[in-house]
Amino acid sequence: MCGILAVLGCSDDSQAKRSHVLELSRRLKHRGPDWSGIYQHGDCYLSHQRLAIVDPDSGDQPLYNENKTIVVTVNGEIYNHEELRKRLSNHKFRTGSDCDVIAHLYEEHGENFIDMLDGVFSFVLLDTRDNSFIAARDAIGITPLYIGWGLDGSVWISSELKGLHDDCEHFEWFPPGHLYSSKSSSFRRWYNPPWFCEAIPSIPYDPLILRRAFENAVLKRLMTDVPFGVLLSGGLDSSLVASITSRHLAGTKIARQWGSQLHSFCVGLAGSPDLVAAREVAEVLGTVHHEYHFSVQDGIDAIEDVIYHIETYDVTTVRASTPMFLMSRKIKSLGVKMVISGEGSDEIFGGYLYFHKAPNKEEFHQETCRKIKALHLYDCLRANKATSAWGLEARVPFLDKEFINVVMSIDPEWKMIKPEEGRMEKWILRKAFDDEKQPYLPKHILYRQKKQFSDGVGYSWIDGLKAHVEQHVTDKMMHNAEHIFTHNTPTTKEAYYYRMIFDKFFPQSSAMLTVPGGPSVACSTAKAVEWDQAWSRNLDPSGRAALGIHDSAYERQPIGAKNTISTKIVDDIPQMTGVPASALAMNS
Repeated sequence: MCGILAVLGCSDDSQAKRSHVLELSRRLKHRGPDWSGIYQHGDCYLSHQRLAIVDPDSGDQPLYNENKTIVVTVNGEIYNHEELRKRLSNHKFRTGSDCDVIAHLYEEHGENFIDMLDGVFSFVLLDTRDNSFIAARDAIGITPLYIGWGLDGSVWISSELKGLHDDCEHFEWFPPGHLYSSKSSSFRRWYNPPWFCEAIPSIPYDPLILRRAFENAVLKRLMTDVPFGVLLSGGLDSSLVASITSRHLAGTKIARQWGSQLHSFCVGLAGSPDLVAAREVAEVLGTVHHEYHFSVQDGIDAIEDVIYHIETYDVTTVRASTPMFLMSRKIKSLGVKMVISGEGSDEIFGGYLYFHKAPNKEEFHQETCRKIKALHLYDCLRANKATSAWGLEARVPFLDKEFINVVMSIDPEWKMIKPEEGRMEKWILRKAFDDEKQPYLPKHILYRQKKQFSDGVGYSWIDGLKAHVEQHVTDKMMHNAEHIFTHNTPTTKEAYYYRMIFDKFFPQSSAMLTVPGGPSVACSTAKAVEWDQAWSRNLDPSGRAALGIHDSAYERQPIGAKNTISTKIVDDIPQMTGVPASALAMNS
Protein backbone atom coordinates (compact mmCIF):
# COMPACT_ATOMS: atom_id res chain seq x y z
CA MET A 1 0.00 0.00 0.00
CA CYS A 2 1.23 3.45 -0.90
CA GLY A 3 0.69 6.79 0.81
CA ILE A 4 -1.07 9.68 -0.90
CA LEU A 5 -1.50 13.31 0.13
CA ALA A 6 -3.30 15.99 -1.86
CA VAL A 7 -3.67 19.68 -0.97
CA LEU A 8 -6.16 21.36 -3.28
CA GLY A 9 -6.99 25.04 -3.63
CA CYS A 10 -4.80 26.24 -0.79
CA SER A 11 -4.32 29.79 -2.18
CA ASP A 12 -0.56 29.41 -1.89
CA ASP A 13 1.70 28.29 -4.71
CA SER A 14 4.97 29.34 -3.06
CA GLN A 15 8.10 27.22 -2.73
CA ALA A 16 7.57 27.31 1.02
CA LYS A 17 4.16 25.69 0.59
CA ARG A 18 5.59 23.03 -1.70
CA SER A 19 8.26 22.28 0.88
CA HIS A 20 5.60 22.01 3.57
CA VAL A 21 3.55 19.55 1.51
CA LEU A 22 6.69 17.48 0.94
CA GLU A 23 7.38 17.50 4.67
CA LEU A 24 3.86 16.27 5.42
CA SER A 25 4.09 13.65 2.70
CA ARG A 26 7.23 12.27 4.32
CA ARG A 27 5.09 11.38 7.35
CA LEU A 28 3.60 8.70 5.08
CA LYS A 29 6.93 7.33 3.86
CA HIS A 30 6.53 4.14 5.91
CA ARG A 31 3.61 3.27 3.61
CA GLY A 32 5.76 3.69 0.50
CA PRO A 33 9.51 3.56 1.10
CA ASP A 34 10.44 2.78 -2.54
CA TRP A 35 9.98 6.18 -4.19
CA SER A 36 8.27 9.54 -3.78
CA GLY A 37 6.83 12.06 -6.19
CA ILE A 38 4.96 15.36 -6.20
CA TYR A 39 3.02 17.31 -8.81
CA GLN A 40 2.09 20.98 -8.48
CA HIS A 41 -0.41 22.90 -10.59
CA GLY A 42 -0.91 26.38 -9.21
CA ASP A 43 -2.26 26.01 -5.70
CA CYS A 44 -2.91 22.27 -6.02
CA TYR A 45 -0.43 19.63 -4.90
CA LEU A 46 -0.55 15.84 -5.39
CA SER A 47 2.14 13.82 -3.62
CA HIS A 48 2.85 10.12 -3.47
CA GLN A 49 4.93 7.70 -1.43
CA ARG A 50 5.29 4.47 -3.40
CA LEU A 51 5.37 0.83 -2.36
CA ALA A 52 6.32 -0.85 -5.64
CA ILE A 53 4.40 -4.14 -6.07
CA VAL A 54 3.44 -4.09 -9.78
CA ASP A 55 5.90 -2.73 -12.35
CA PRO A 56 8.55 -1.61 -9.85
CA ASP A 57 10.71 -0.18 -12.64
CA SER A 58 8.38 2.34 -14.27
CA GLY A 59 5.24 2.72 -12.18
CA ASP A 60 6.24 5.80 -10.21
CA GLN A 61 3.51 8.31 -9.36
CA PRO A 62 1.76 10.68 -9.82
CA LEU A 63 0.42 9.20 -13.08
CA TYR A 64 -0.78 11.15 -16.13
CA ASN A 65 -2.77 10.91 -19.33
CA GLU A 66 -1.04 11.44 -22.67
CA ASN A 67 -0.81 15.24 -22.56
CA LYS A 68 -0.52 15.46 -18.76
CA THR A 69 -3.75 17.40 -18.33
CA ILE A 70 -5.11 14.67 -16.03
CA VAL A 71 -3.00 13.82 -12.98
CA VAL A 72 -3.71 11.14 -10.40
CA THR A 73 -2.13 9.83 -7.20
CA VAL A 74 -3.34 6.36 -6.20
CA ASN A 75 -3.02 3.96 -3.29
CA GLY A 76 -4.30 0.55 -4.31
CA GLU A 77 -4.40 -2.32 -6.77
CA ILE A 78 -6.60 -2.53 -9.87
CA TYR A 79 -6.91 -6.25 -10.56
CA ASN A 80 -8.69 -5.91 -13.91
CA HIS A 81 -6.28 -3.33 -15.32
CA GLU A 82 -5.26 -5.51 -18.28
CA GLU A 83 -8.88 -5.90 -19.35
CA LEU A 84 -9.43 -2.16 -18.96
CA ARG A 85 -6.33 -1.41 -21.05
CA LYS A 86 -7.86 -3.41 -23.90
CA ARG A 87 -11.01 -1.29 -23.69
CA LEU A 88 -8.80 1.81 -23.81
CA SER A 89 -6.92 0.69 -26.93
CA ASN A 90 -6.91 4.22 -28.35
CA HIS A 91 -4.91 5.48 -25.36
CA LYS A 92 -1.16 5.44 -24.82
CA PHE A 93 0.08 4.19 -21.44
CA ARG A 94 3.30 5.48 -19.91
CA THR A 95 3.85 2.64 -17.41
CA GLY A 96 2.92 -0.97 -16.68
CA SER A 97 1.33 0.05 -13.38
CA ASP A 98 -2.13 -1.34 -12.71
CA CYS A 99 -3.19 2.15 -11.62
CA ASP A 100 -2.28 3.73 -14.97
CA VAL A 101 -5.80 3.10 -16.32
CA ILE A 102 -7.48 5.60 -13.97
CA ALA A 103 -6.55 8.84 -15.73
CA HIS A 104 -7.55 7.41 -19.11
CA LEU A 105 -10.87 6.05 -17.82
CA TYR A 106 -11.66 9.53 -16.53
CA GLU A 107 -10.94 10.95 -19.99
CA GLU A 108 -13.42 8.51 -21.52
CA HIS A 109 -16.17 8.43 -18.89
CA GLY A 110 -15.78 11.44 -16.62
CA GLU A 111 -16.70 10.79 -13.00
CA ASN A 112 -18.77 7.70 -13.82
CA PHE A 113 -15.98 5.15 -14.22
CA ILE A 114 -15.37 4.16 -10.59
CA ASP A 115 -17.53 1.03 -10.59
CA MET A 116 -15.54 -0.27 -13.57
CA LEU A 117 -12.53 -0.72 -11.27
CA ASP A 118 -12.12 -4.20 -9.80
CA GLY A 119 -9.77 -3.75 -6.91
CA VAL A 120 -9.08 -1.66 -3.83
CA PHE A 121 -8.08 1.96 -4.06
CA SER A 122 -7.98 5.48 -2.75
CA PHE A 123 -7.10 8.16 -5.24
CA VAL A 124 -7.18 11.87 -6.00
CA LEU A 125 -7.49 12.97 -9.63
CA LEU A 126 -6.84 16.55 -10.77
CA ASP A 127 -8.18 17.82 -14.09
CA THR A 128 -5.95 20.78 -14.92
CA ARG A 129 -8.21 21.82 -17.81
CA ASP A 130 -10.70 23.36 -15.39
CA ASN A 131 -8.81 22.88 -12.10
CA SER A 132 -11.46 20.48 -10.81
CA PHE A 133 -10.73 17.31 -8.88
CA ILE A 134 -12.34 14.11 -7.69
CA ALA A 135 -11.37 11.70 -4.92
CA ALA A 136 -12.69 8.19 -4.36
CA ARG A 137 -12.35 5.28 -1.97
CA ASP A 138 -12.93 1.57 -2.58
CA ALA A 139 -16.21 -0.18 -1.84
CA ILE A 140 -15.47 -1.50 1.66
CA GLY A 141 -12.72 0.90 2.77
CA ILE A 142 -9.82 -1.53 2.62
CA THR A 143 -7.49 1.35 1.80
CA PRO A 144 -7.53 4.14 4.41
CA LEU A 145 -8.43 7.69 3.46
CA TYR A 146 -9.18 10.93 5.31
CA ILE A 147 -10.44 14.30 4.14
CA GLY A 148 -10.02 17.71 5.78
CA TRP A 149 -10.80 21.35 5.19
CA GLY A 150 -8.60 24.37 5.90
CA LEU A 151 -9.61 27.87 6.92
CA ASP A 152 -8.30 29.17 3.59
CA GLY A 153 -10.85 27.08 1.68
CA SER A 154 -8.42 24.28 0.88
CA VAL A 155 -9.33 20.59 0.76
CA TRP A 156 -6.85 18.06 2.13
CA ILE A 157 -6.93 14.34 1.38
CA SER A 158 -4.52 11.85 2.93
CA SER A 159 -4.02 8.12 3.46
CA GLU A 160 -3.49 8.75 7.16
CA LEU A 161 -4.33 11.38 9.75
CA LYS A 162 -0.66 12.26 10.05
CA GLY A 163 -0.71 14.00 6.70
CA LEU A 164 -3.41 16.52 7.49
CA HIS A 165 -4.25 16.78 11.18
CA ASP A 166 -1.96 19.76 11.85
CA ASP A 167 -3.26 21.90 8.98
CA CYS A 168 -7.02 21.35 8.84
CA GLU A 169 -9.73 23.10 10.79
CA HIS A 170 -11.80 19.93 10.52
CA PHE A 171 -11.13 16.44 9.18
CA GLU A 172 -12.88 13.07 9.08
CA TRP A 173 -12.60 9.65 7.50
CA PHE A 174 -13.51 9.53 3.83
CA PRO A 175 -16.60 7.29 3.53
CA PRO A 176 -15.99 3.96 1.72
CA GLY A 177 -17.72 3.46 -1.60
CA HIS A 178 -17.99 7.21 -2.17
CA LEU A 179 -16.67 9.81 -4.59
CA TYR A 180 -16.02 13.45 -3.69
CA SER A 181 -16.24 16.01 -6.49
CA SER A 182 -14.99 19.57 -6.27
CA LYS A 183 -17.66 20.59 -8.76
CA SER A 184 -20.41 19.89 -6.24
CA SER A 185 -18.25 20.05 -3.08
CA SER A 186 -20.07 16.94 -1.92
CA PHE A 187 -19.89 13.16 -1.63
CA ARG A 188 -21.74 10.73 -3.88
CA ARG A 189 -22.09 7.01 -3.23
CA TRP A 190 -20.81 5.02 -6.21
CA TYR A 191 -21.06 1.59 -4.57
CA ASN A 192 -24.65 0.59 -3.92
CA PRO A 193 -25.16 -3.18 -4.31
CA PRO A 194 -28.49 -4.84 -3.46
CA TRP A 195 -27.28 -6.02 -0.05
CA PHE A 196 -26.45 -2.49 1.06
CA CYS A 197 -30.07 -1.65 1.79
CA GLU A 198 -30.20 -4.80 3.95
CA ALA A 199 -33.08 -6.32 1.98
CA ILE A 200 -33.24 -10.08 2.60
CA PRO A 201 -31.82 -12.04 -0.38
CA SER A 202 -33.37 -15.27 -1.62
CA ILE A 203 -30.89 -16.94 -3.98
CA PRO A 204 -30.30 -20.62 -3.04
CA TYR A 205 -26.88 -21.69 -1.85
CA ASP A 206 -24.70 -23.30 -4.53
CA PRO A 207 -21.39 -24.56 -3.09
CA LEU A 208 -19.64 -24.65 -6.49
CA ILE A 209 -20.53 -21.04 -7.28
CA LEU A 210 -19.25 -19.98 -3.87
CA ARG A 211 -16.05 -21.98 -4.27
CA ARG A 212 -15.27 -20.60 -7.72
CA ALA A 213 -15.97 -17.05 -6.59
CA PHE A 214 -13.53 -17.30 -3.70
CA GLU A 215 -10.84 -19.01 -5.76
CA ASN A 216 -11.11 -16.19 -8.28
CA ALA A 217 -10.83 -13.64 -5.47
CA VAL A 218 -7.60 -15.25 -4.26
CA LEU A 219 -6.12 -15.66 -7.73
CA LYS A 220 -6.64 -11.98 -8.54
CA ARG A 221 -4.45 -11.13 -5.60
CA LEU A 222 -1.49 -13.03 -7.00
CA MET A 223 -0.89 -9.97 -9.22
CA THR A 224 2.61 -9.04 -8.06
CA ASP A 225 6.15 -8.55 -9.32
CA VAL A 226 7.71 -8.89 -5.86
CA PRO A 227 8.06 -11.67 -3.23
CA PHE A 228 4.86 -12.44 -1.32
CA GLY A 229 3.35 -14.89 1.13
CA VAL A 230 0.29 -15.72 3.20
CA LEU A 231 -0.82 -15.07 6.75
CA LEU A 232 -1.51 -18.39 8.42
CA SER A 233 -3.13 -18.81 11.83
CA GLY A 234 -4.30 -22.38 11.27
CA GLY A 235 -7.96 -21.40 11.41
CA LEU A 236 -10.43 -21.84 8.57
CA ASP A 237 -10.05 -18.52 6.78
CA SER A 238 -6.29 -18.22 6.58
CA SER A 239 -5.94 -21.95 5.88
CA LEU A 240 -8.27 -21.73 2.87
CA VAL A 241 -6.36 -18.72 1.54
CA ALA A 242 -3.10 -20.64 1.90
CA SER A 243 -4.53 -23.80 0.33
CA ILE A 244 -5.90 -22.04 -2.74
CA THR A 245 -2.76 -19.97 -3.20
CA SER A 246 -0.54 -23.03 -2.86
CA ARG A 247 -2.40 -25.17 -5.38
CA HIS A 248 -2.50 -22.39 -8.01
CA LEU A 249 1.01 -21.02 -7.54
CA ALA A 250 2.89 -23.55 -9.67
CA GLY A 251 3.23 -22.53 -13.30
CA THR A 252 2.47 -18.85 -12.74
CA LYS A 253 4.72 -15.94 -13.61
CA ILE A 254 5.28 -15.41 -9.89
CA ALA A 255 6.47 -19.00 -9.42
CA ARG A 256 8.93 -18.70 -12.28
CA GLN A 257 10.35 -15.54 -10.74
CA TRP A 258 10.30 -16.34 -7.01
CA GLY A 259 9.81 -20.10 -6.74
CA SER A 260 6.76 -22.36 -6.60
CA GLN A 261 6.77 -23.12 -2.88
CA LEU A 262 4.49 -20.85 -0.90
CA HIS A 263 5.77 -19.16 2.25
CA SER A 264 3.49 -18.81 5.27
CA PHE A 265 3.83 -16.79 8.45
CA CYS A 266 2.45 -17.01 11.96
CA VAL A 267 2.96 -15.11 15.22
CA GLY A 268 1.98 -15.68 18.82
CA LEU A 269 3.09 -16.09 22.39
CA ALA A 270 5.12 -19.24 22.91
CA GLY A 271 2.77 -22.22 23.16
CA SER A 272 -0.32 -20.41 21.87
CA PRO A 273 -2.90 -22.42 19.88
CA ASP A 274 -2.40 -20.40 16.70
CA LEU A 275 1.24 -21.40 16.49
CA VAL A 276 0.38 -25.08 16.88
CA ALA A 277 -2.52 -24.97 14.41
CA ALA A 278 -0.60 -22.98 11.80
CA ARG A 279 2.34 -25.37 12.01
CA GLU A 280 0.00 -28.28 11.31
CA VAL A 281 -1.62 -26.59 8.30
CA ALA A 282 1.76 -25.54 6.90
CA GLU A 283 2.93 -29.15 7.08
CA VAL A 284 -0.19 -30.38 5.29
CA LEU A 285 0.12 -27.79 2.53
CA GLY A 286 3.91 -28.04 2.25
CA THR A 287 4.56 -24.33 2.71
CA VAL A 288 7.85 -22.88 3.84
CA HIS A 289 6.67 -21.85 7.28
CA HIS A 290 7.98 -19.01 9.41
CA GLU A 291 6.97 -18.99 13.05
CA TYR A 292 7.62 -15.99 15.27
CA HIS A 293 7.21 -15.61 19.01
CA PHE A 294 6.71 -12.37 20.87
CA SER A 295 6.55 -11.76 24.59
CA VAL A 296 3.98 -9.76 26.53
CA GLN A 297 6.64 -7.17 27.27
CA ASP A 298 7.49 -6.86 23.57
CA GLY A 299 3.90 -6.00 22.90
CA ILE A 300 3.63 -3.52 25.76
CA ASP A 301 6.79 -1.78 24.62
CA ALA A 302 5.31 -1.36 21.13
CA ILE A 303 1.91 0.03 22.16
CA GLU A 304 2.77 3.71 21.59
CA ASP A 305 4.19 3.01 18.13
CA VAL A 306 1.18 0.87 17.31
CA ILE A 307 -1.34 3.58 18.23
CA TYR A 308 0.65 6.20 16.31
CA HIS A 309 0.48 4.05 13.19
CA ILE A 310 -3.04 2.64 13.39
CA GLU A 311 -4.53 5.97 14.50
CA THR A 312 -7.25 4.61 16.77
CA TYR A 313 -7.84 4.02 20.47
CA ASP A 314 -10.36 1.21 19.97
CA VAL A 315 -9.43 -1.52 22.46
CA THR A 316 -9.84 -4.62 20.32
CA THR A 317 -8.06 -2.97 17.40
CA VAL A 318 -5.04 -2.01 19.51
CA ARG A 319 -4.85 -5.48 21.04
CA ALA A 320 -4.95 -7.22 17.69
CA SER A 321 -2.74 -4.75 15.84
CA THR A 322 0.21 -5.13 18.18
CA PRO A 323 1.28 -8.71 17.29
CA MET A 324 0.62 -7.93 13.64
CA PHE A 325 2.75 -4.81 13.85
CA LEU A 326 5.64 -6.77 15.40
CA MET A 327 5.31 -9.53 12.83
CA SER A 328 5.19 -7.18 9.87
CA ARG A 329 8.61 -5.83 10.73
CA LYS A 330 10.04 -9.34 10.75
CA ILE A 331 8.40 -10.20 7.45
CA LYS A 332 9.69 -7.08 5.73
CA SER A 333 13.20 -7.95 6.89
CA LEU A 334 13.00 -11.05 4.67
CA GLY A 335 12.43 -8.93 1.58
CA VAL A 336 8.70 -9.67 1.41
CA LYS A 337 6.45 -6.79 0.29
CA MET A 338 2.98 -8.32 -0.01
CA VAL A 339 0.91 -10.83 1.95
CA ILE A 340 -2.56 -12.31 1.57
CA SER A 341 -4.77 -12.40 4.65
CA GLY A 342 -8.16 -13.64 5.87
CA GLU A 343 -9.98 -10.51 7.06
CA GLY A 344 -13.68 -10.16 6.37
CA SER A 345 -14.89 -13.75 6.47
CA ASP A 346 -16.57 -13.43 9.88
CA GLU A 347 -18.48 -10.36 8.75
CA ILE A 348 -19.89 -11.70 5.49
CA PHE A 349 -20.62 -15.22 6.80
CA GLY A 350 -21.67 -14.30 10.35
CA GLY A 351 -18.78 -16.09 12.03
CA TYR A 352 -18.60 -14.17 15.31
CA LEU A 353 -19.68 -15.92 18.46
CA TYR A 354 -22.86 -13.99 19.04
CA PHE A 355 -24.26 -15.03 15.65
CA HIS A 356 -25.02 -18.37 17.32
CA LYS A 357 -27.84 -16.51 19.06
CA ALA A 358 -29.37 -14.82 15.99
CA PRO A 359 -33.13 -15.36 16.32
CA ASN A 360 -33.95 -15.48 12.61
CA LYS A 361 -32.44 -15.11 9.16
CA GLU A 362 -33.61 -11.52 8.76
CA GLU A 363 -31.70 -10.29 11.79
CA PHE A 364 -28.73 -12.48 10.90
CA HIS A 365 -28.47 -10.89 7.45
CA GLN A 366 -28.98 -7.35 8.65
CA GLU A 367 -26.25 -7.75 11.24
CA THR A 368 -23.79 -9.04 8.63
CA CYS A 369 -24.60 -5.96 6.54
CA ARG A 370 -23.88 -3.67 9.48
CA LYS A 371 -20.62 -5.50 10.26
CA ILE A 372 -19.40 -5.14 6.67
CA LYS A 373 -20.21 -1.44 6.64
CA ALA A 374 -18.13 -0.93 9.80
CA LEU A 375 -15.09 -2.92 8.65
CA HIS A 376 -13.17 0.18 7.57
CA LEU A 377 -13.10 1.31 11.21
CA TYR A 378 -11.82 -2.00 12.59
CA ASP A 379 -10.27 -4.96 10.77
CA CYS A 380 -9.54 -3.15 7.49
CA LEU A 381 -7.91 -0.31 9.39
CA ARG A 382 -5.83 -2.73 11.47
CA ALA A 383 -4.74 -4.99 8.63
CA ASN A 384 -3.74 -2.08 6.43
CA LYS A 385 -2.03 0.21 8.90
CA ALA A 386 -0.28 -2.39 11.07
CA THR A 387 1.41 -3.83 7.97
CA SER A 388 1.92 -0.52 6.14
CA ALA A 389 3.84 0.74 9.17
CA TRP A 390 6.73 -1.33 7.76
CA GLY A 391 6.07 -0.96 4.02
CA LEU A 392 4.17 -4.24 3.75
CA GLU A 393 0.93 -4.66 1.80
CA ALA A 394 -1.90 -6.93 3.01
CA ARG A 395 -4.47 -8.17 0.48
CA VAL A 396 -7.85 -9.51 1.58
CA PRO A 397 -9.70 -11.83 -0.85
CA PHE A 398 -12.73 -12.34 1.40
CA LEU A 399 -13.51 -8.65 0.79
CA ASP A 400 -13.32 -8.94 -2.97
CA LYS A 401 -16.20 -6.88 -4.39
CA GLU A 402 -17.51 -9.68 -6.64
CA PHE A 403 -17.16 -12.31 -3.93
CA ILE A 404 -19.08 -10.20 -1.42
CA ASN A 405 -21.89 -9.79 -3.91
CA VAL A 406 -22.07 -13.57 -4.35
CA VAL A 407 -22.10 -14.30 -0.61
CA MET A 408 -24.49 -11.52 0.32
CA SER A 409 -27.02 -12.62 -2.31
CA ILE A 410 -27.41 -16.08 -0.72
CA ASP A 411 -30.56 -16.68 1.30
CA PRO A 412 -29.27 -16.10 4.88
CA GLU A 413 -31.18 -19.15 6.08
CA TRP A 414 -28.18 -21.12 4.78
CA LYS A 415 -25.81 -19.09 6.98
CA MET A 416 -27.77 -19.66 10.19
CA ILE A 417 -25.83 -21.63 12.82
CA LYS A 418 -27.78 -24.78 13.69
CA PRO A 419 -25.79 -27.25 15.81
CA GLU A 420 -28.70 -29.67 15.90
CA GLU A 421 -28.37 -29.98 12.10
CA GLY A 422 -24.58 -30.14 12.18
CA ARG A 423 -24.22 -26.58 10.88
CA MET A 424 -21.54 -24.60 12.69
CA GLU A 425 -20.47 -21.03 11.99
CA LYS A 426 -19.48 -20.38 8.36
CA TRP A 427 -20.90 -23.77 7.39
CA ILE A 428 -21.58 -22.77 3.76
CA LEU A 429 -17.92 -21.78 3.30
CA ARG A 430 -16.67 -25.00 4.86
CA LYS A 431 -19.06 -27.11 2.78
CA ALA A 432 -18.05 -25.36 -0.44
CA PHE A 433 -14.45 -26.50 0.03
CA ASP A 434 -15.25 -29.98 1.33
CA ASP A 435 -13.95 -31.81 -1.74
CA GLU A 436 -13.56 -35.56 -1.25
CA LYS A 437 -11.60 -36.14 -4.47
CA GLN A 438 -9.14 -33.24 -4.23
CA PRO A 439 -9.27 -32.02 -0.63
CA TYR A 440 -8.33 -28.43 0.02
CA LEU A 441 -7.81 -29.16 3.71
CA PRO A 442 -8.16 -32.16 6.03
CA LYS A 443 -11.64 -32.41 7.56
CA HIS A 444 -10.52 -31.62 11.08
CA ILE A 445 -8.98 -28.34 9.86
CA LEU A 446 -11.84 -27.48 7.51
CA TYR A 447 -14.32 -27.89 10.35
CA ARG A 448 -12.13 -26.49 13.11
CA GLN A 449 -14.18 -24.24 15.36
CA LYS A 450 -13.43 -20.57 15.44
CA LYS A 451 -11.28 -19.26 18.28
CA GLN A 452 -11.48 -15.80 19.74
CA PHE A 453 -8.49 -13.53 19.38
CA SER A 454 -7.56 -13.85 23.04
CA ASP A 455 -7.67 -17.63 22.73
CA GLY A 456 -5.57 -17.83 19.58
CA VAL A 457 -2.71 -15.52 20.43
CA GLY A 458 -2.66 -16.37 24.15
CA TYR A 459 -4.53 -15.21 27.23
CA SER A 460 -1.30 -13.83 28.63
CA TRP A 461 -1.32 -11.06 26.05
CA ILE A 462 -4.63 -9.60 27.23
CA ASP A 463 -3.91 -10.32 30.89
CA GLY A 464 -0.51 -8.69 30.57
CA LEU A 465 -1.96 -5.57 29.01
CA LYS A 466 -4.50 -5.25 31.80
CA ALA A 467 -1.85 -5.72 34.46
CA HIS A 468 0.32 -3.08 32.82
CA VAL A 469 -2.40 -0.42 32.60
CA GLU A 470 -3.37 -1.06 36.23
CA GLN A 471 0.00 0.44 37.12
CA HIS A 472 -0.55 3.53 34.97
CA VAL A 473 -4.24 4.37 35.30
CA THR A 474 -5.52 5.01 38.81
CA ASP A 475 -9.05 4.73 40.19
CA LYS A 476 -9.08 8.52 40.60
CA MET A 477 -8.30 8.94 36.89
CA MET A 478 -11.20 6.67 36.01
CA HIS A 479 -13.49 8.58 38.37
CA ASN A 480 -12.80 11.77 36.41
CA ALA A 481 -12.77 10.14 32.96
CA GLU A 482 -16.06 11.65 31.82
CA HIS A 483 -14.72 15.14 32.49
CA ILE A 484 -11.42 14.55 30.70
CA PHE A 485 -12.79 12.59 27.74
CA THR A 486 -16.30 13.87 27.17
CA HIS A 487 -16.60 12.03 23.84
CA ASN A 488 -16.28 8.23 23.82
CA THR A 489 -15.54 8.26 27.55
CA PRO A 490 -13.33 5.25 28.41
CA THR A 491 -15.09 2.71 30.63
CA THR A 492 -12.03 0.59 31.47
CA LYS A 493 -8.48 1.39 32.48
CA GLU A 494 -7.19 -0.24 29.34
CA ALA A 495 -9.38 2.01 27.18
CA TYR A 496 -8.26 5.06 29.21
CA TYR A 497 -4.60 4.15 28.68
CA TYR A 498 -4.97 3.87 24.91
CA ARG A 499 -6.93 7.10 24.79
CA MET A 500 -4.15 9.00 26.59
CA ILE A 501 -1.62 7.79 24.05
CA PHE A 502 -3.87 8.59 21.09
CA ASP A 503 -4.56 12.12 22.32
CA LYS A 504 -0.85 12.75 22.72
CA PHE A 505 -0.30 12.10 19.01
CA PHE A 506 -3.63 13.44 17.73
CA PRO A 507 -4.94 16.10 20.13
CA GLN A 508 -7.44 17.73 17.77
CA SER A 509 -11.14 17.26 18.47
CA SER A 510 -11.64 16.00 14.91
CA ALA A 511 -9.19 13.15 15.56
CA MET A 512 -11.16 11.60 18.39
CA LEU A 513 -14.29 11.70 16.21
CA THR A 514 -12.67 9.43 13.62
CA VAL A 515 -12.75 6.54 16.12
CA PRO A 516 -16.06 4.65 16.46
CA GLY A 517 -18.26 5.47 19.42
CA GLY A 518 -19.35 3.60 22.52
CA PRO A 519 -17.08 1.99 25.09
CA SER A 520 -14.56 0.90 22.47
CA VAL A 521 -16.41 -2.32 21.84
CA ALA A 522 -16.16 -3.69 18.31
CA CYS A 523 -17.49 -7.21 18.86
CA SER A 524 -20.06 -6.99 21.66
CA THR A 525 -22.49 -4.85 19.72
CA ALA A 526 -25.91 -3.74 20.82
CA LYS A 527 -27.34 -6.46 18.61
CA ALA A 528 -25.31 -9.08 20.44
CA VAL A 529 -26.75 -7.93 23.76
CA GLU A 530 -30.24 -7.93 22.29
CA TRP A 531 -29.84 -11.53 21.15
CA ASP A 532 -28.26 -12.75 24.38
CA GLN A 533 -28.29 -10.76 27.62
CA ALA A 534 -25.15 -12.61 28.74
CA TRP A 535 -23.18 -10.24 26.53
CA SER A 536 -24.31 -7.26 28.59
CA ARG A 537 -22.47 -8.76 31.55
CA ASN A 538 -19.30 -9.22 29.55
CA LEU A 539 -17.26 -6.05 29.97
CA ASP A 540 -14.31 -7.24 27.92
CA PRO A 541 -14.65 -6.04 24.31
CA SER A 542 -13.13 -9.21 22.89
CA GLY A 543 -16.16 -11.15 24.10
CA ARG A 544 -13.91 -13.48 26.06
CA ALA A 545 -15.76 -16.30 27.78
CA ALA A 546 -19.13 -15.21 26.36
CA LEU A 547 -21.84 -17.69 25.44
CA GLY A 548 -19.92 -20.67 26.78
CA ILE A 549 -19.13 -21.77 23.23
CA HIS A 550 -15.38 -22.09 23.62
CA ASP A 551 -13.22 -23.67 26.24
CA SER A 552 -9.66 -22.67 26.99
CA ALA A 553 -7.38 -25.33 25.53
CA TYR A 554 -3.97 -24.35 26.70
CA GLU A 555 -2.11 -23.17 29.75
CA ARG A 556 -1.65 -19.49 30.39
CA GLN A 557 1.81 -18.05 30.21
CA PRO A 558 2.98 -16.11 33.22
CA ILE A 559 2.52 -12.37 32.93
CA GLY A 560 5.70 -10.44 32.37
CA ALA A 561 7.41 -13.00 30.16
CA LYS A 562 10.98 -12.43 29.09
CA ASN A 563 11.53 -9.10 27.33
CA THR A 564 12.91 -10.45 24.09
CA ILE A 565 11.37 -11.22 20.76
CA SER A 566 12.40 -14.71 19.85
CA THR A 567 12.29 -15.77 16.24
CA LYS A 568 12.05 -19.28 14.91
CA ILE A 569 12.25 -19.82 11.20
CA VAL A 570 11.12 -23.27 10.21
CA ASP A 571 13.63 -24.06 7.44
CA ASP A 572 16.26 -21.75 6.09
CA ILE A 573 14.78 -19.83 3.17
CA PRO A 574 15.80 -17.15 0.69
CA GLN A 575 14.61 -13.55 0.98
CA MET A 576 10.96 -14.27 0.34
CA THR A 577 7.35 -14.28 1.36
CA GLY A 578 4.51 -14.13 3.91
CA VAL A 579 2.83 -12.72 7.14
CA PRO A 580 0.72 -14.03 9.97
CA ALA A 581 -2.94 -14.12 10.41
CA SER A 582 -2.53 -15.56 13.86
CA ALA A 583 -2.43 -12.21 15.50
CA LEU A 584 -5.14 -10.91 13.28
CA ALA A 585 -7.88 -10.26 15.77
CA MET A 586 -10.73 -12.60 15.07
CA ASN A 587 -9.66 -14.09 11.78
CA SER A 588 -8.96 -17.62 12.85
